[in-house]
Order: sequence, then structure tokens, then C-alpha cells
Amino acid sequence: MTKILIVDDEERIREVVKEYALMEGYECLEASDGLEAVDIALSEDLDLIILDIMMNKLDGFATCQKIKAKKDVPIIMLSARFEEHDKLFSFEIGVDDYVTKPFSPRELMARAKVVIERHQKDAKEAIRVKDLVIDIKGHEVRIAGTKLNLTPKEVDLLIYLASHPNTAFSREQLLEAIWRYDYMGDERTVDTHIKMLRHNLGAYRDRIVTIRGMGYKFEI
Repeated sequence: MTKILIVDDEERIREVVKEYALMEGYECLEASDGLEAVDIALSEDLDLIILDIMMNKLDGFATCQKIKAKKDVPIIMLSARFEEHDKLFSFEIGVDDYVTKPFSPRELMARAKVVIERHQKDAKEAIRVKDLVIDIKGHEVRIAGTKLNLTPKEVDLLIYLASHPNTAFSREQLLEAIWRYDYMGDERTVDTHIKMLRHNLGAYRDRIVTIRGMGYKFEI
């Protein structure tokens, strides 16, 4: 079930949003301030956060930054503020949409559906293991936000292995899948690329497991 967190210091606002979210079939959690929202966001597997800006203890901007620094969860900002710089700053810190008060609950739910579906689609285009992100669409690999300096074939090899987690492949199978007709050499080229991948993956090097007498697998 899709799970959302509604964060607003006004109980009336939370109740209205929750009422319409339940009608959409969403599971709802609530927080009345930013600190509580951060605690819930970091402990729950959320599909969306609807977040007010002006709150006590921790405002929406700071709450968003703390959450986004730890987890990739979509956020819709709610605000009674119409200033352009507030909207621009919200998008700069990673907010997915910005809705001004007073708002239509039906429109908010329509926006929520779009944001959730877009994020779920994007998630299918990347493989995540903790802070290791293998971006299939962008054809790059990042650890804690830092892009790794990998060759195109190293990225291809990692994407292929990680797309089939815990599945063992022989060197011959990997040659056929990755190099195809570009291959000019022997099976040792796979070992060479695996060695370089492990070197670049650092703390994640052990995710690539050697299957003695056969080949390799990406272990999750």
C-alpha cells in the first residue's frame, strides 16, 4: 500500500489531507512538527511526504534538507507563502511540487498521484544498495552522491550483474551479454574489468562475489 506522511502544525489541515488521502487508498502517517517528521521519515518506508513550510521547532525547508540528505523520498511542499523565491528555493533543495494555501484537496491528491508515479518510474531506472546508486538511464554509478570514474564497459557489466542480483554468470555469459561483437580477446577481459570495478566500488567491492570455477554474481 502507498504510504504518505502528512506534516503540518495545524491539525485541521492534517485531517483534511488525510481524509482525501484515505479516499485514494493511501496509508497515512502524521507529524505536527519538523523534528517529528524527520524521525518518522528516517524510520519508515514512505512513498510521499506532504510538508508544510511554516512550523515550530523545524521549518519545512530545514526538514526537507535533513530528510533528503538521508533518503530519496518525494516531497510536496504546502505553504501560505506565494513569494517566488520560496518556490525556487524549494525546488533547489529537492522538493518535487509546491502547492499554496488555500488549496483544493482534490488537486493536491492529483498532484500527489503524479509525483508518486513519477518517482516509482524513476526508481525502476536505478538500482540502489544503501548509498550505492547504479543509474541505468543515466549510465553512471554514484556512492553517497559522488560519481565513480568507470569506463562504459565497467558500467555495463555492473548494471548487468546488479540487474540480476544473486544470480551467477559464467565469464562466457558475461562476454556474450556485455561485449557481444565488440569482443576481441579472451575470458580474462572479464576478470580485468571485475578487478577494476571492485577497486572503484570501495566498501561495496564485496558485493561482486567470485563463483569458483565459473564466474561472478552481484550479491544483495
